[in-house]
Amino acid sequence: MTAVTDRPRRVTGGRLLLYGFLISLLLVFALPLLWALSSSFKSRSDIFSYPPQPLPAPAVLDNYRTLLAEQPFWSWFVTSTVVALLSTVLAVGLCSLAGFAFAKYRFRGKTILFNIMFSSLAVPFAVIVVPLFIMIAKARLTEPYFALVVPWIAPAFGIFMMRQFAEQAVPDALLDAARMDGCTEFGLFRRVVLPLLRPALGALGVWSFLNSYNSLIWPLIVISEPGDYTLPLGIQALFGATGRQYDLVLAGSVLAAVPSLLVFFLLRRQLLEGLAAGAVKS
Repeated sequence: MTAVTDRPRRVTGGRLLLYGFLISLLLVFALPLLWALSSSFKSRSDIFSYPPQPLPAPAVLDNYRTLLAEQPFWSWFVTSTVVALLSTVLAVGLCSLAGFAFAKYRFRGKTILFNIMFSSLAVPFAVIVVPLFIMIAKARLTEPYFALVVPWIAPAFGIFMMRQFAEQAVPDALLDAARMDGCTEFGLFRRVVLPLLRPALGALGVWSFLNSYNSLIWPLIVISEPGDYTLPLGIQALFGATGRQYDLVLAGSVLAAVPSLLVFFLLRRQLLEGLAAGAVKS
């Protein structure tokens, strides 16, 4: 029987190099966020002072007060949050249904439809913006909430992700057993399939929320009234005719990042489980 020892790992030169590389990489990614957070508490004249000051001295809240008092920040925030939540709920529901159908049902044209859908992943969103806007205008769905939600309710990436996960995580024998017990197809999906897809649903939910919440190009196309602006569009509007208000932009950017960070940390476990499960075959 081999004795189990709990000795600390020996620090080698290779391990030190690895730690140094990872810490450097972390600083590269975190530095813009830390600079924005620090600068949001500086006066406008101190933001671009030379030499640059890493910390505000003194820290002021004037940027946040001015932003909340003089700009419709809360209107932008509510619009972005409602649109992102609606898009997420619809995307999770429709993508799970479509992915399950592609994975477990046989129907005519299934391979052709899937290949067309899969090929659309290679098309940049900027290429389809104009045709998509014309389609929505023809369908008379130009009301702000409809126009902002529709492009995100059935993304090709979400359908592909759920199809791959359903193929691995949902055994055919389990579906056949449920059918023999008298379960309807919708009951089968709700009671058997959805619990098995939970990790992928969490990952898709985080991806959908962040994708819709941070969108700028599409709201820039379909929204014309300032009262209907989303957060990215409202912050972008601060670079307006009155000059580039970097102090307000930085304060708005910090506040806008809070919901994204909350969603990520609250659903971090489901996101990691979904990504890991999608990468490992059962």
